[in-house]
Amino acid sequence: MARYTCSFILSIPINHLQPLLVELLQDCNLDVQYSTLDYIMAREIVGTVSYSKMVTVEILIDKSTATETETRMSIVIKNQELPLQLDNHCRQVFEYIKQAIEESRHWHLIESLAG
Repeated sequence: MARYTCSFILSIPINHLQPLLVELLQDCNLDVQYSTLDYIMAREIVGTVSYSKMVTVEILIDKSTATETETRMSIVIKNQELPLQLDNHCRQVFEYIKQAIEESRHWHLIESLAG
């Protein structure tokens, strides 16, 4: 199973972050399956890639440390594909979503830590 993680500290109030992340994931051609204030799960659209390569994205928003100006979150991007090559489909989607988060105009990125 391929699995990639990254953590972010963003300059945005927690109550504004969740709807913007849902929109960002949809703009990245992902189908949001589940969404709460502190958790979002999205998947690639069925039929775009084979089932084993289909990527699931989980975003965990840390409510316990959120302030009026700063929110921490982590993303986990995974699929059933064995990561036999460094540049596999899961890694490509991870880099694409990570870049979309880092370059979003809706918040200021304070810190990004790839895991």
